[in-house]
Amino acid sequence: MSILTPVLLVVVIGFVLAVILTIASKVFFVPVDETVANLRAELPGANCGACGFAGCDDYAAALAADPSIGTAKCPVGGADLAVALAAVLGVEAGTAEPQVAVVMCNGNKEAAKSLMEYQGLSTCVAAKQMFGGVNVCSHGCLGLGDCERICPYGAIKVCDGVAVVARELCVGCGMCANQCPNKVIRIAPAKNKVVVACNSKDAGAKTRKACSNGCIGCKKCEKACKFEAITVENNLAFIDPEKCKNCGLCAKDCPTGAIINMRAMRKPAVAPAPAAEAPAQAEA
Repeated sequence: MSILTPVLLVVVIGFVLAVILTIASKVFFVPVDETVANLRAELPGANCGACGFAGCDDYAAALAADPSIGTAKCPVGGADLAVALAAVLGVEAGTAEPQVAVVMCNGNKEAAKSLMEYQGLSTCVAAKQMFGGVNVCSHGCLGLGDCERICPYGAIKVCDGVAVVARELCVGCGMCANQCPNKVIRIAPAKNKVVVACNSKDAGAKTRKACSNGCIGCKKCEKACKFEAITVENNLAFIDPEKCKNCGLCAKDCPTGAIINMRAMRKPAVAPAPAAEAPAQAEA
């Protein structure tokens, strides 16, 4: 009996707790919206917030409540995801314009003037606390790779002291832009191939002393553009993505190279070398 008593006591306690949990599950049961669950199952789970909502759960709940907000807001999933979400809702899929991250800085090690030899924590956030960064320009890329570490797609790397985006890998989720303490990364339509690679709003003379690739606000680009797509405000050029035709005239006239034409950067295809003629056979 001395052995059975504690065993029976444990069994009774377990039974009582099971009854309590069963009752609690019935009382506090929250019905699950099957539509929300199905939408959430289709979403990628990146929780990047690029859709404009707090995360995938929030987007799924909002879509279920109001399908008119659109199924094409997730840049990670793209067009295929938009179709899948529309199928769950029984509506027509919208169209999502591809987006990519754009680094508004071309201050590589050769162009940007160094302010100090930084030996602290190898993060942009830490370096920002030291006089605004490691370079004379306090507006540019800090080059310590916070964006590179947070990108789940391997689409951004620090090369020669400045972040560079592999556009073919980027989905435009915006995680790198949110991580950058200097806010030199923005999300823009992938169709735009001409970009201003500068973030400094300092006067031209000050910018030139800090970085040879910086925008000096000379307005030559503004005068060159035939579509009124580029304006200079606060010493910095801005290209309207809706008006830009990717002609590249502004990039040609920029005296510092602050405007980059990605079309012109592409290497032309090299034609295969002609096959060497076979040597003539000697007559017998």
